[in-house]
Parts: sequence; structure tokens; C-alpha cells
Amino acid sequence: MSITVKLSDATERNLDAGATGRDLANSISARLGDAALAIRVDGALVDLKNPLPDGASILIITSKDQESLEIVRHSSAHLLAQAVKRLFPDVKIGIGPAIEDGFYYDFLVEKSFTPENLAEIEAEMKAIAAEDIPVIREELTRDEALARFSSIGEPLKVELIKEITKGETITVYKQGDFYDLCRGPHVPETGKLRAFKLLTAAAAYWRGDEKNASMCRIYGTAFNTQKELNEHLKHLEEAKNRDHRKLGKDLGLFSFHTEAPASPFFHPKGTIVYNELLNFIREQYSAEGYREVITPQMLDVSMWKTSGHYDNFHDSMFFTELDERLFALKPMNCPGHCLIYAADRHSYRELPIRMADFGRLHRYERSGVSHGLTRVRTFCQDDGHIYCTPDQMKDEMSKLLRFVQKVYDVFGFKEVRVALATRPEKRLGSDEIWDHSERALAEALSEANFEFYINRGEGAFYGPKVEFQVLDALRRPWQLGTLQVDYSMPKRFGLIYVKPDNTEATPIMLHRAILGSLERFMGILIEHCGGAFPTWLAPVQAIILPITDRVHDYAYDVKKRSYELGLRCELDLRNEKVNAKIRDAQMQKIPYMLVIGDREAADKTVSVRHRSAGDKGVKPFEVFFEELLSEAKQRL
Repeated sequence: MSITVKLSDATERNLDAGATGRDLANSISARLGDAALAIRVDGALVDLKNPLPDGASILIITSKDQESLEIVRHSSAHLLAQAVKRLFPDVKIGIGPAIEDGFYYDFLVEKSFTPENLAEIEAEMKAIAAEDIPVIREELTRDEALARFSSIGEPLKVELIKEITKGETITVYKQGDFYDLCRGPHVPETGKLRAFKLLTAAAAYWRGDEKNASMCRIYGTAFNTQKELNEHLKHLEEAKNRDHRKLGKDLGLFSFHTEAPASPFFHPKGTIVYNELLNFIREQYSAEGYREVITPQMLDVSMWKTSGHYDNFHDSMFFTELDERLFALKPMNCPGHCLIYAADRHSYRELPIRMADFGRLHRYERSGVSHGLTRVRTFCQDDGHIYCTPDQMKDEMSKLLRFVQKVYDVFGFKEVRVALATRPEKRLGSDEIWDHSERALAEALSEANFEFYINRGEGAFYGPKVEFQVLDALRRPWQLGTLQVDYSMPKRFGLIYVKPDNTEATPIMLHRAILGSLERFMGILIEHCGGAFPTWLAPVQAIILPITDRVHDYAYDVKKRSYELGLRCELDLRNEKVNAKIRDAQMQKIPYMLVIGDREAADKTVSVRHRSAGDKGVKPFEVFFEELLSEAKQRL
């Protein structure tokens, strides 16, 4: 008997019944047979060793295909677990998925793995890969799987199997004496795993629940070629050098303390950057027709129940009781803005009303999830809400899209990815409202010439949203701004406006942020520019470096003039050689160094050096300050 399959180029191929994907690849060429990693059968990704069904459409997956990376990384996670079990037989294995840029595996251990352990484990992984062990897929019943993993002493796998519905087929992958519970697919032999690296070990909770056992999670990465791996490791090293937590400490911007977990303390220099960001957004608001408001830090819990945050956000909120009433620190500004809107009667002529708020917000982040400035418990958003009529909604969306692009251009985020996040399973409002909201956002994005993709099920509980993602200098994606449509909250708060015929209607509420959390944005920006802020944002824009004591009086005059002009200049009077002072200034990422010697003091000039461009020549200090003011004003 024979079978016929159709290839991706629409040609057909006849094979013996029972032939596998590898047989197909080898029948085309020995090179393809060696390169093949998996196959797609009628669109479904499966193992290379699976028998091919008659009449199926087949696509052979090699390292040239993007999806091969996930297979290689998932298989590398199994390779990691096998190596750990060989070296540490008493360790119990948890789960090990492929993730963006790599993989991890969780292990139940008495003592966490050390860097020396990781080196030992990686060496064992290379040895197992060199053995070129076949990776074999087995199908078991639930009882067979329970018996298999009970017999080899893997209680965490037994726990997972017990949750699988009776009657469902369970797949297990075997490579040598190692077994793992997995759906696959995987590479056909361990020898296909040629380029991997273990990175770090960190604490984690079994199944992500802090009530469960503490695990040790080993992170790694894998690629199809050593060249790709080397490039990635170089990229990681650059990212490490740009880590905002390290730079924040080195540059004296902020610190964290156990007395206020996951809550940053901004030092004077960091506060300058923070306030400059606020001032920049405030300036944009003036041009865009926003009016700034200030709302209380706490609201009665009834407000959060009305808004829907209590039901949908309860575990992330902070509560306190005062005068026998339950209050909550605000995780959002929207209920407060609704109360301001409701304080007056509004005509359609007043709409749209655009409110902005820089109020401090509080959300509970688990200690294992918080990360420098990017995941904190207290923060400020460039938060805003637009109340408008249905006829105004699309135009307001379009205006905001242009606003977002203008702001991101200032910070050098030239590439912006846009996602339309649609209705989640748990949500407020009717399907009709969601249909209309999602359609309006899609049309506004299309008319503004924004390419976008659909992020299904990731909308807010009250409405769909647009998510803006920027790529930084290392081409890492970061989500910043959002635009969310909300029909429900204005209705729940009883908000109205008077239409031209004197009847009442409920406005639509657009929730929007551009930078998002200022704390998070600042962390992203630090890494984007490697701590070398543009001149307008730099905490110290220029530093004055006298060569001798004889010119100190003149140096003080230069500093005084800079203050009069509103510039941020410092004076370095340390008894150090000027080259050492220049080196320290460059380490602090200060844009300009003004070197002053006897000749500069006599001529009322400064010798200007730029942190990256080097010598910029000798200039009258007034001329330099005019140039510096112009640079800051243009936000360069």
C-alpha cells in the first residue's frame, strides 16, 4: 500500500504506507532529511517521526522557519531537565516551557542551584546532545501515565496528570532514561540541539502561586546556530550594561528600600528627570485641549464597586478602614474623574471634555514579580479621560493617535507597533456595545494609517483597547500607551449630557495614557539611551571643570550665570587632574564638560567637550549657554 501527500509547492509525492515526515524529507534529499525538525500536517505542527496520513498537505519545518525556534527551545528545556536529573537524581521536575527568547525549567530542590551548578549542568546538556539520543513520543492512558510518573518518583507530574480529564490521551516524551509529560512537538534527536546557553537561576512558585512550594527556576536560551546564539548573548550583555536598576544606582537617580517594598525613592537627579517628563506632557496637554485635575488618593469602596474595579481588580488593591467605612487607595483615576464630570450639568456643546491627572496610583505587585521601575506598587500615570458623544469618538481617537506618535518621536522611538485588544471573557457591557467599540477603534487606526494586529481577549474588562508598543535602541518591545473605549462606566456613574433636542444621553468615555506609568517609562528610557539622557532631560546638563585654583572665581561666575538662565550646571572643584574629572563626567553621562584654564578665564570663554563627540572648541560662555538653551528648548 502507498499514500500520497501534497507538498508546500503544490507537488505530490507517493510514499509507502506508514511513512513519516523524516521519510518524506529524505525522499526529497538527504540534506533536507538532516535539516528537518518537524512537520506541519494539514496546518498542525507535529513530530517529524509521526506517520503521514494519506492525502495530507505537508510542510517540512527546518531551521529556516521561524517556528523552529520554539521547537528547539522547548526541546532544550527537556534537555536541561534530563541533565539535572542525571547530576542531581533527588531533584523533582516541574514544568519547562519555551518562552520569548529562550526557555526555563522549574525544579523542586532543597538548595538553589549556584552559578557553578549551572556550568556543570550546561556541560552535561552538551554531553547528552552529543549522544544524539532519539526523542520518542508515547501515548498513554491517564492510569498508565499516573503509574509511569509515580514509579519514577515525580509527584509534581502526578499532580498535573490527575487534573487531566479521564479518557483524554496523554503524551509522554522519552529520551534515554528520561521521561517528561508534554504535548510536543520536539526535535527528533538530542543532537539537533547545537546552540544553547544557561543564563540564570531564580526563585519561583510551583504553578505561579505563592501559596505553593518554592521552586528553583533555571533560565536558558537556544538558537538554531552558534552564530545566532553568540549575537543574542552579545545583545544580552549590552542589555545588562543598560539595566536601569544598575544605571539608576550608578547615576544617583533612585533607590529602593525594604521599608517600602517595590516603591522607588527618587533622588534629586532622578526627580529632575521625573519632573521634566511631567512638564513635557503638561506642555503637550495645553496644545491638545486637556484640563488637568487633582483627585483624592482614597475613595470609599462603594466607588470601586460602582466602577467595576472591585469585582475585577480586588486582589491588586490596598484597603483601609476609617470611621467604620472601608476605603481603597486608588489603582485608577477614572472613578474620580467621573465624580468631577457628574458635579456639573453638561451640554453637547461642551463635549469633548478632556481631563488629565497625574495622581499617584497604588497597585499590589507580588514581590517576586516587581522589577525595578518597570513593576512597582506606587506610580504616576500621564492619565487622561475623554468624555465625548458617539459622533465625536472616532475623531478623538484619530487625534490621540497623532498625539501618541508626536510624543514618541521626541524620545527617539521611531518604530511603534500597535495592537487592538478585543473583549476578554470576563467583561462588562453587551456584545452589541463591544462590537461597536471594536469596530470604531479598528476604523480609526486604519484611517490614521496605523498597521495593527489583533490581540484577542486582552481588552480591559470595560472595553477594547489599543496598545502602543515601541522598540528601544536594542529593538526590545515595550508597551507604553493605551486607548480604551468605555460605554459602561459612564452609565454606571449616571453621567449624562444634554443633546440638541434637550433630551439626555450618556457620553462615551475614552481612557488613555501615552507614556503610561512615568516610573516604568523612565526605566525604559534609561535603558533606551543607556543612561545618556538627551540634553533637555539630563539632570546635569553641563559640568564646569577648572584646571587650577586660580580660575575658581571665574568658574563660580560661569555657574552663577547658568543658574540665572535656568540651566542645570555643576562645578567640580575637586583637587584632581582635569583628565580624571572629564572621565568621571563621562561616566556620569553628563552631556557637556566646560574646561576652564587661565586663558579661558582671561578671555571669558570655556573649552567645550561633548560626552560622545569630544572636543567642540573654545567659545564665549554666553554663546555656549545660548546654544545649550536652544538645544534644551528643542528637546534635543
